[in-house]
Amino acid sequence: MDLSFDRASKPLCGEFSPAGDKSLAHRAALFAALAEGESEISSFPDSGVTRAMLGALGALGVESSLDGGVLRVKGTGTRRFPREGAVAQCGNSGTTMRLLAGALAMTGSAARLDGSAGLRRRPMSRILEPLAQMGAEASSAGGFAPLDFKARDASKPLAPFDGSIPVASAQVKSCLILAALAASGESVIREPGPSRDHTERMLSAMGADVAAAPDAAPCAVRVKPLSRPLEPLHCRLAGDISSAAFILAAAAIVPGSRVTIRNCGINPGRTGILDCLSAMGADVSISGRTVSAGEPVGDITLRSGALKGMEIGGDLVVRTIDEFPALAVAAAFAEGETAVRGAEELRYKETDRIAAIVRSLRALGAEAEETPDGFRISGGTLKGGTADAGGDHRLAMSMSLAGLRSPERVTVRNAEILSESFPGFESAVKSLAV
Repeated sequence: MDLSFDRASKPLCGEFSPAGDKSLAHRAALFAALAEGESEISSFPDSGVTRAMLGALGALGVESSLDGGVLRVKGTGTRRFPREGAVAQCGNSGTTMRLLAGALAMTGSAARLDGSAGLRRRPMSRILEPLAQMGAEASSAGGFAPLDFKARDASKPLAPFDGSIPVASAQVKSCLILAALAASGESVIREPGPSRDHTERMLSAMGADVAAAPDAAPCAVRVKPLSRPLEPLHCRLAGDISSAAFILAAAAIVPGSRVTIRNCGINPGRTGILDCLSAMGADVSISGRTVSAGEPVGDITLRSGALKGMEIGGDLVVRTIDEFPALAVAAAFAEGETAVRGAEELRYKETDRIAAIVRSLRALGAEAEETPDGFRISGGTLKGGTADAGGDHRLAMSMSLAGLRSPERVTVRNAEILSESFPGFESAVKSLAV
């Protein structure tokens, strides 16, 4: 499938309500499976990565149904999953594999976790090593999937974890939090920097004792073993800011645009894209703030402005990690240079996103350069042409946006991969251009 947008002849205007946040959806589905009783979760996104989690849970024997955006899950509690020794396919979803690994360690279940060729290339030793310290037994293909977990005697809890993980990673942290809920005592998980706290917020809302531990380290989480079953979830998921980022970037690069994103998640660990676009010159505001399942939600309005390049590093990188492809396109139409540093984690996503972003922008005539831990983009140099999605859904969507402003037509090849995360992307953008 080829994807392209005509150059915008007028500003983008209107409203967009994104589907539920995929990061929240992964957690809601899994945590509901670990709760006692039936959960009902609305605004649940139906995409490739969320189907991977539901399919993997189904392989483990968890019953669920998704109808009209409402997910119902029959929780099996924290005992072993119903199907011992099952093979759970995680597709291309690293979140599914890493979180399920924590759940298998927590419940003492025997199972194999496997996935796509791309997922088999993503490092798993960063979860396997600390899980082994806690007493979970799992083998791997040299630190990569497939992962084979052995059953654990239910009478033998895991050892508490008290240590540091090498990178700030919500997936690694979440894996260890789940395992720590089945430990014999309190665990403390330390990170070198901040990462998303979706897991802590949602598990706390379900009755678990999980909280930040600033006395242990600036970025540390304290986890106490479960003293009672997790409560079922009955909530509406916050809208996905990662999906909204493409709409916001589109409006930011088309002069005179004004768009509002309704019911969007505004977790401080995820709003780096808002801070970046604001610092570059867009007018960004938030209204209608509320909370759902522990997550802050609000309406985001962006008015376009004259964009200028900026330097991005430190904590802002972590808070923008999934939105860099969309931000890179905005940078390509900004005045001056945009430089990203300290973002080496981008090399371990569905693709090496540092290399992919630079390669794609160059294919469209832009001046862009890789660095070991980031990239540099010279604004105002993008001309148009043909890029390839390269198996990355975020690249497919972000590069196509360049066509809204590019002097020449932009075409993205093999863009069907976007259905992994945002099936309605093309119609959403076109609705704002009418």
